[in-house]
Amino acid sequence: MSRSSLTARPLASDTNVPATLQRATLRLNFPPSYVVVGVYRLFTDKSLYRPAWDKCKHGARRGLIVGFAWTCLTYRIQRHIVRSIISNPTSLLSLGYITRLSQTATDLSEETFLGFKLPFNISTYVTILLLGAQVTTVITFFLSRNIRIARQRAWDQTVASRGKGADFWQPYVEEWEVPPAVHEGFSARLGNVMEIWVIGVVVKKVLLLPLSLYPFLGTFVAAGIKALGTAQHLHKPYFKAKNMTPHQVAVFIEERKWDYRLFGFAAALLEGIPIIGLAFTVSNRIGAAMWAHDLEKRQHYIAAQRSGRSEDVAAMDKGKSG
Repeated sequence: MSRSSLTARPLASDTNVPATLQRATLRLNFPPSYVVVGVYRLFTDKSLYRPAWDKCKHGARRGLIVGFAWTCLTYRIQRHIVRSIISNPTSLLSLGYITRLSQTATDLSEETFLGFKLPFNISTYVTILLLGAQVTTVITFFLSRNIRIARQRAWDQTVASRGKGADFWQPYVEEWEVPPAVHEGFSARLGNVMEIWVIGVVVKKVLLLPLSLYPFLGTFVAAGIKALGTAQHLHKPYFKAKNMTPHQVAVFIEERKWDYRLFGFAAALLEGIPIIGLAFTVSNRIGAAMWAHDLEKRQHYIAAQRSGRSEDVAAMDKGKSG
């Protein structure tokens, strides 16, 4: 039978796992739950939020002061520009075909979105989102290297809190009887290009910014676009700890592509919230570490299964030779 005629499928069913793995399996079946767990642990576990805050508090305060001053100085100007852009029928950001804008800023009740009356002004909403993104960038500038250290410490402390050392991360074990074929094509090369810091900033901050400013739906669409990349980035420490090759990483993600998309969507949605989204970049590391812990427990289970099969085959061969 040719490989192409085989159907890619997992080695073991989720319904046939030992009792020690059942709770982890329930969590693995809904990856966005790890995002919620990460938020909960960051705001309730002193061993996680105290080191992160101590590392970032001075930069956060300076960034907030500068951001507040910038907001006070430029709010009216930016609101006027935003209103002019979205009111212009020829503008790419025009909302004229779904939104009816009032002629005066005080006439809020006359504005509609998809036929529904709005309790606020669309131009005000977009301006607040735009300023929020700008203030977030200012705070990120002042946090600089410190927030990267805080994220890494959050990952390390989460792993340590599970009572696991470096030896917990074992070599990669293929979990599927017939793993999916992964071709290093255009998407893989594009992913490598996106790893370059400057290009990543241009795409995420410049190209996706107008989309994220689009009322309501734009936030979700932007999170969907960033979903897979966000999840892959959050699990880089996991792949590094297991010394996985690029091909193994590609196969591993392909086998769980919808899990990674769901987790990444929830993570990107939280990280996309202006200002407080920076805190979620830390909590998402915690959630990703919890997810990696459960994935590794399953890897151990699969490794034990494969070892048992190998021993059975060896025993059969020995019996035949005897």
